[in-house]
Amino acid sequence: MKGKIYVEEKYKLRENFHQAKWDEPVIFELHTPGERGILVPEVEPAIEEAVGDGVSAIPNNMVRKKGPALPEVSQMRVLKHFLRMSQQCLGADLNIDIGQGTCTVKYNPKINEILAGLPAATELHPWQDESTVQGALEIIYKMDQFLREISGMDRFTLQPSSGSHAILVMASMLHAYHESRGEAEKRDELITTIFSHPSDPAAAVVKGYKVITLYPGEDGLVNIEALKAAVSDRTAGLFITNPEDTGIFNPKIAEFTRIVREAGGLCGYDQANANGILGITRAREAGFDFCFFNLHKTFSAPHGCGGPGAGALGVTKDLIDFLPVPVVDFDGEKYSLNDDLPHTIGKTRGFYGVFPVILKAYAWIMSLGGKGLKEVARVAVMNNNYILENIKNLKGAASPYPAGKHRIEQVRYTWETLTRDTGVTTEDVTNRMVDFGFHLWASHHPFVVPQPFTIEPTESYSKDEIDEYLEGLKKVVEEAYENPERVKTAPHNSVVHKIDHSTFDDPKKWAITWRAYLKKHGQEDKK
Repeated sequence: MKGKIYVEEKYKLRENFHQAKWDEPVIFELHTPGERGILVPEVEPAIEEAVGDGVSAIPNNMVRKKGPALPEVSQMRVLKHFLRMSQQCLGADLNIDIGQGTCTVKYNPKINEILAGLPAATELHPWQDESTVQGALEIIYKMDQFLREISGMDRFTLQPSSGSHAILVMASMLHAYHESRGEAEKRDELITTIFSHPSDPAAAVVKGYKVITLYPGEDGLVNIEALKAAVSDRTAGLFITNPEDTGIFNPKIAEFTRIVREAGGLCGYDQANANGILGITRAREAGFDFCFFNLHKTFSAPHGCGGPGAGALGVTKDLIDFLPVPVVDFDGEKYSLNDDLPHTIGKTRGFYGVFPVILKAYAWIMSLGGKGLKEVARVAVMNNNYILENIKNLKGAASPYPAGKHRIEQVRYTWETLTRDTGVTTEDVTNRMVDFGFHLWASHHPFVVPQPFTIEPTESYSKDEIDEYLEGLKKVVEEAYENPERVKTAPHNSVVHKIDHSTFDDPKKWAITWRAYLKKHGQEDKK
């Protein structure tokens, strides 16, 4: 009608959501002998004369006795297979992934994906002469400069493949530092907290350290007296996440690092989830000797589990000589690779790092600037506390330790009351949320919080999307109290229904590869 403005009402929940679902065979089951996706042309005589046939130069002990058992499938069938598979996925570009707690799943600007896919990036070879890769070395060098400013550290290595790998590099440097001082044998203990990332103690154990794990009090924080009791002349260092994986920030962190450093230990800052503190707090002012960031996650390249990742490890000036090599130097005219660090722990992976991830993170920082990074943190914290205020009002849900206390970038909630009242577990809620197109993260190890669910919204999600997600949780809670079987038997509209968890505890049922599957089922000789 003329003169009237019609506003379409926004729906809050996709109750009719239904994933594509069929029994898609694995690619090996599509194998047809002789079928080809592409025909490789024969080598031209002039090329063979110049470089050989490409086979004769291979040592006999490296030549296969028979070809690899790869599936032979036509190009069109390969395309259809993977496109069908893509329809059976939930993901950040398709659905609301707010529930991917501790993982910082955020929007990845597609222009950055295009940048990383340009031939100038994809056709680089790590053995090229330095003079031919000045642009790539400049980006690595400037990324180091950015991270120094963000953290206060004095130098970064971008060599680690992931956050967990960065922690292992940190542990290796810690050991090398104490070894250089003749104290490696005596200083064999590393302190961490139960809600720091599990990779912190895991990396320490790999390097031979005994791990002392501190637990929180009622306020969700470790008591300083407990830390003092753990510190001794055997202390090698402290590896800690702050805010921890509960979203609680330790305001006394500088006192923690002071106590450990005065005892002769070093302090490593696990900043895998730094999304809520960018531009607000820095590792230097908190008294840390090491810190690392995930360039995936925090700096917007896709989550490492979706591949690939990059862990950027920074150190204070006293530890620069222990960094893995090479590092990138700049003399004012050209960039170069420097392998000459007197106490280096050597290489921790091939070459210089995961360049496509470094490039995406570099572009993201350049597009935002310092003020933009701080705005990222501000919005992420605002989104998280908006969700917290709403979940506090859901029947059966709670945020343990200081109930409902302000958090930073995420919260580890609990369905303990819901489970006690209805029998519906956190896994049941997770499965039912899938029916509305949501992904509620199921990994909250260690399970110190009973029936946990962890939510981290980041800065990417709008209020409308957050409200839709909250409506999903509200719907599941209502069903749990009115018709718990509906939730317990979920998902109903998903590709996969119930998972048989017994396979996780029985190695005889594990089959990580197709070959392992055939072997376990006695079919290996038939393929």
